[in-house]
Amino acid sequence: MIDIQCLGSSSAGNAYRITDGRTALLLEAGFPYKSIQRTLHFRMTDIAGCLISHEHGDHSRAAADIMRAGIPVYTSSGTADALGLSGHRLHTVTALQPFEVGSWTIMPFGIEHDAAEPLGFLLANQDGDKLVFLTDSYYCRYKFQGLTHIMIECNYSLEIVNRRVLAGELHPAQKKRLLRSHFSLEHVKDFLKANDTRNVEEIWLLHLSDGNSDAELFKREIQELTGAVVRVADR
Repeated sequence: MIDIQCLGSSSAGNAYRITDGRTALLLEAGFPYKSIQRTLHFRMTDIAGCLISHEHGDHSRAAADIMRAGIPVYTSSGTADALGLSGHRLHTVTALQPFEVGSWTIMPFGIEHDAAEPLGFLLANQDGDKLVFLTDSYYCRYKFQGLTHIMIECNYSLEIVNRRVLAGELHPAQKKRLLRSHFSLEHVKDFLKANDTRNVEEIWLLHLSDGNSDAELFKREIQELTGAVVRVADR
């Protein structure tokens, strides 16, 4: 059974601890290392590895410190180069080439974001659980079968964004950048409709925008669409 803990999920920082009871992983490292340590009650020795999607600081701030603490970091070579990471704790991974960490088999896949070589991750374990982690992307070109857990960005609602632009609260250039870099509520619905969600137990909505989202509305609409348990990650 997969257990997911959100350490924070916003433009201020993103990090999540997941475990299947045998191998614990950190997804993203977007906070200072000491903050991550405190939130995890200094249980860092049970973290078998850290997956980082891309180089933006709200996803990678503690990457170098995590490696110095002896935890392997798995990310693309483009992200590693952008962050200046090197050393034996760095494991560069390639889209569509699976690798293993403890009880997990992990398939990286390319996503669409204004970063060097961003990745999403599909994680499967020996119990048949299958989790997709998809954040900071305006499009997903892949479909997935047999998912049991979904962690997906739900940054904004296009309706809210359009309303704020009309009201002069959001500059049109900001809207343009948003639409070319992040997943919306409408994207999440399309993604869920296009994928096999029959076995999905839990959906986590990640990285909600401070001004362009509505957590209760997002949760209700995704629950109505899927019938799954939906959680909104704490910011």
